[in-house]
Amino acid sequence: MLAVIKTGGKQYKVEKGDKIKIEKLPEKEGKAIKFDQVLLLADKDGKDLKVGEPFIKGAAVDAKILEHGKSKKVTVIKYKRKIRYRKEHGHRQQYTQVEITKI
Repeated sequence: MLAVIKTGGKQYKVEKGDKIKIEKLPEKEGKAIKFDQVLLLADKDGKDLKVGEPFIKGAAVDAKILEHGKSKKVTVIKYKRKIRYRKEHGHRQQYTQVEITKI
């Protein structure tokens, strides 16, 4: 069984047992959470397919929070030639890693 869920303004295709990194959530590590914004449900073969408009009523995906962290640094450089302008800025996006336990 697979599902497409929406969280943090993004969509993720998930199956039971998957570990995914999503936008940071305020809950603590080890806590169980529920995603109720399910856009699509299907079996492995794709024969039993349910598409929401925009979400499927009564469908939910349960997950467990594994850890919080920061991803690798992304460096942004602004540079203008001939006028001695150079600006460098780094950013590390925070994430929450979750494991899908039930669809």
